This record gives sequence, C-alpha cells and structure tokens, in this order.
Amino acid sequence: MIRFFDILLSFAGLLVLFPLFIVIALLISIDSRGGIFYFQIRVGKNGKDFRLIKFRTMAMGAEKHGGLTVGARDSRITRIGFFLRTLKLDELPQLINVLKGEMSLVGPRPEIRKYVDCYTPEQRIILTVRPGITDHASIEFISENEILGRSSDPEKTYIEEVMPAKIQLNMRYIENQGLGAYVQILFLTFASLFRPRKKRDT
Repeated sequence: MIRFFDILLSFAGLLVLFPLFIVIALLISIDSRGGIFYFQIRVGKNGKDFRLIKFRTMAMGAEKHGGLTVGARDSRITRIGFFLRTLKLDELPQLINVLKGEMSLVGPRPEIRKYVDCYTPEQRIILTVRPGITDHASIEFISENEILGRSSDPEKTYIEEVMPAKIQLNMRYIENQGLGAYVQILFLTFASLFRPRKKRDT
C-alpha cells in the first residue's frame, strides 16, 4: 500500500512541480557555474548503492573540502543554494528516486557508504527498509547544519552524537510502519517547514 502511494504522490508531484523545477534550474544556472543537478552515491535498502538526485546548492568541487555541511551559511553554498536548502527545495528531485523505487517518501535518510560503515550490527537494521526523503530524524534535526557548525570537530560530532540519535529516531518508524505513520510524518514534515526553528545543543 505504501509503495502505491509513493508512486502516486511522486508522479503527481513531478507533474505539478515541473514549472517550479524549470524556475529553479534557471536560477541555479544564472547563479553559479556547473550543472543543475547534484548526484551522490548513497546506500539504500539491503545495503545497495544508488544515485541520489538533488538540485545543486554548492559551488563546483565543494566536496573536496568535506562532505558535511556546517553552519547556517557554509561558504561553499551558493546564494540560490542557501534559499533552496532553507525551504528544502533542493530535495525535490528525489521524487525521481521515489518513482524508480530506490527511495520512499518516508523512511530513514540514506547515508554515504563512509558513514554506513560506522553502523553497529543493531543500527544496520535501518538498511532493511527503503530510505526516504523525510522521517522523524529529518524533522527533529532540521537545523543539523547549525548544530555541526557549533562543533569544534563536526565529523566527530556527527558520527558519535548526531548519527546515533537520528538512527534511534529512525527505529521509531521501522517499529511502527504503516500508512498512518507514513501520513503523519508527511504532515509533520510540511508543518516543520513553516515553524520557527529551535536551536539544539549536542
């Protein structure tokens, strides 16, 4: 049933949002040099790699200076990229990943292999479900960049504090999967985009 809604909602979303995609693509191309989309290998269900799609929000070659985004205004982020990230519009192309069956609208956010390799056997349970565009962890850690920006060692903070906390939140969905939880998380995600962001210490 959830896969049916994934297909229906992602297809409808791509159709309805197509004009917005064109506007965003034009803004990105005007704002900075490089491609419209950003592709990154992430780990999906059963540990299988796939190419995650986003609108590009950073300058070309930004990954050479680290994979984590830190602070409210990481210097690698472009002007339009900051706007897209604030409203989470950079995530919209992942509707294509959902339509292809690589992701779900709701599920644990997919990590890069480097961080998945840090999972304990218990934490690897989250690889038994399709990764998603949003989940409880995405809502709770909507200001993750700011949290890492306040850390003296963002990589260590992410691996030792943020990532385990996010996995614990992911478990809530895995243990209570169903259409009700799916709809609830989608609703909470939309609501979170329009409420003031609270600061959180790690």
